[in-house]
Amino acid sequence: MKQANLAVIMTCYNRRNTTLTCLHALYQQKNHCDVYLTDDGSSDGTAEAVKEEYPEVKILQGNGNLFWVGGMHLAFGEAIKNQYDYYLWLNDDTFMEANALSKLLQIHQNLTEQGYPDSIVVGSTKDSMTGRATYGGAVKSKNWYSNKFEFLQPSSIIQKCDAMYGNCVLIPKSVAAKVGNIDTAFVHSLGDLDYALRAGKLGCQIWVAPGYVGTCTKNSIRNSWADTNLNILERLKKVLDIKGFPLKSWTIFCSRHSGAFWIFYWFLPYIRAIIGYKNLAISPTFSEDINQTNSEV
Repeated sequence: MKQANLAVIMTCYNRRNTTLTCLHALYQQKNHCDVYLTDDGSSDGTAEAVKEEYPEVKILQGNGNLFWVGGMHLAFGEAIKNQYDYYLWLNDDTFMEANALSKLLQIHQNLTEQGYPDSIVVGSTKDSMTGRATYGGAVKSKNWYSNKFEFLQPSSIIQKCDAMYGNCVLIPKSVAAKVGNIDTAFVHSLGDLDYALRAGKLGCQIWVAPGYVGTCTKNSIRNSWADTNLNILERLKKVLDIKGFPLKSWTIFCSRHSGAFWIFYWFLPYIRAIIGYKNLAISPTFSEDINQTNSEV
């Protein structure tokens, strides 16, 4: 396979050591890449440390209010201007295995040869301590009444899926040309799920790579809207927060992707925040980034 022209898309905020560890693992890959990193106003010296250790990284400066979607939108948009063959979304707390990038690229080449060039390839991650799967792809629940996306356990073979976490995602230029950038109608959550669903509607395929591409610790539900140790008012405040289901973004998402009866799904996270959601094996809204709590669609 010829050397691919590849851009890596990242955003970070006040996780200097984590960001540096992620970049270290990235630069161990055999494939050359250009890194576009949005530093969203970090106060811990992240940008300065990256400049010192990895001067080739293209750092874009945020104002502290971009969050995950805004940061990724800024970096992705800058990279798209240069028309790369591939774009890799990479969370700065995702540490890639040495052959991960080659693996994802080879899978896309195989899919292209099989007649699926407009394919997104999703890499699954696992917890470095427990070995349990944490992030990757997801499939829509088969229950007719459900708008839930369930995590798809990686296997030894490639699997088709409906949606994805944005932790480690390979997007070819043909998909980027069709779908465009991450939609800033979303701020912190829902942007990656929306991107996947828009891609599917435009005829693109989404596939989960076999096995794991690296490690990433799963975010805790503690102190989130799903934490039943908090009182009702605290949970309501958090579910309406940028890192939960803010009214405007959630309304756009539901009206866009939840069918004619979307208003019924719109109420669910707020009802669950009020009554206390007991089932904490939650399927996520898939924006797994800077200190974000998972939640169910």
